[in-house]
Amino acid sequence: MGQKIKIVGWLSIGVLAGALTTISLQTVARANMTPLPLEELQQLAAVFSMIKSDYVEPVDEKKLITDAISGMVSSLDPHSQYFDKKSYKEFREGTTGKFVGVGIEITMEEGLVKVVSPIEGSPADRAGMKTNDLITKIDDTAVKGLTLNEAVSRMRGEPNTKVILTIFRKDESRSFPVTITREEIKTVSVKAKEVEPGYVWVRLSQFQERTVDDFSQKLIAIYKQDPNLKGVVLDLRNDPGGLLDAAVAISSAFLPDNVTIVSTNGQIADSKFTFKASPEFYQRRSNDDPISQLSESTHGAFKKLKMIVLVNEGSASASEIVAGALQDHKRATIMGSQTFGKGSVQTVRPLGPDTALKITTARYYTPSGRSIQAKGIVPDVLVDDTLEGSPYAVLRTREADLDKHLNSGQGNETKDLERDKARELAIQKLEIESKKPVAERRPPEYGSAQDFQLQQALNRLKGLTVIVSKTQTERPAEKKE
Repeated sequence: MGQKIKIVGWLSIGVLAGALTTISLQTVARANMTPLPLEELQQLAAVFSMIKSDYVEPVDEKKLITDAISGMVSSLDPHSQYFDKKSYKEFREGTTGKFVGVGIEITMEEGLVKVVSPIEGSPADRAGMKTNDLITKIDDTAVKGLTLNEAVSRMRGEPNTKVILTIFRKDESRSFPVTITREEIKTVSVKAKEVEPGYVWVRLSQFQERTVDDFSQKLIAIYKQDPNLKGVVLDLRNDPGGLLDAAVAISSAFLPDNVTIVSTNGQIADSKFTFKASPEFYQRRSNDDPISQLSESTHGAFKKLKMIVLVNEGSASASEIVAGALQDHKRATIMGSQTFGKGSVQTVRPLGPDTALKITTARYYTPSGRSIQAKGIVPDVLVDDTLEGSPYAVLRTREADLDKHLNSGQGNETKDLERDKARELAIQKLEIESKKPVAERRPPEYGSAQDFQLQQALNRLKGLTVIVSKTQTERPAEKKE
């Protein structure tokens, strides 16, 4: 693909800062620079000079400039970011699926660090940390006032060192400290098993460098055990995204050769490109194609099996690329809840050997030309989390909830006026649920016999009755305020 496309920097479509982001590794210098606004730059220089000479105490020049760059970039949208030496190293580590830390995926909420989910088997998971926990202090440092990158940096460190996190758990109305020993976190992004004779469940929790290899190996092993497979459920619930080439590869495993998977379009010529179901668009090494190996080893079975894709509000970015491609090509039935709506592309441009700029350069589009930015993928069949419904789905953060989010770029967008009311009702129900024993509040494990949405997916594959949602409707894309 390097000879066919000129892409500036690294393409990034991940959703959570501090978690995994999507990168395609190409680096090219940009030739044409926009003329600079000299008057405004003179003002910037004047402010810098005044701070240096008049501020109450001496300031670090380098930190002042770095903070100015960070502020300028972060004002654009939630996904553009300046990487200093430390955060750039952590960013690159995140795509490999290995790093030293406590093992949580996080975002920011009202100035605090919010746990999106503990990584399975991590120190944080073993310590009992939960989704929606708020971290108020890291050791003796208050989180309020820290950037997300600063919070991540404080939680990471050397193996076998300890960090004390102060947690506020809303549903229990209490704060408490948790002491965690850091260790190397190796995230397992693929789970797969035959949940019933002939029916395979494949769960992707992230799109990492190892995801495609693990995905191929697990499906080949399952096929060898049972060549008479009847259907597959691809589970992308709460998958925040990951590597673009991994998303293209996973889509290619189920689609005909050379069909369009996703396209990107932005202001610069280099941002306009179409990715197809072909090795040249996802291969990292010329002699390594796990997807072709999968197809050959299974005689193309996974390109023909009946297929369901499970998604929810936590399915974002690379997950939405896969779901959108399979939906547009009518290869799979999409079931669950409307997805996150992260449909923008970030390019990571190195500024030097140790620093970089991650900047939004394009929107991405499904094969039929849909922009899902700030809207998401609407399932073909809306299915609730449980038989009783999805009472807490409205509390999950979406792209349209993020400050300064990019709009879809396709027509007018309206405000969802019922959302605040629904949130209030969900919080009230959550307060009631918080009084129940912990064991009763824990949701069923994905892939288990108690997984309601998985059971509905299996019913659909078998031609049985599916219990569809009686309350979910397609949400309108929200207008950027």
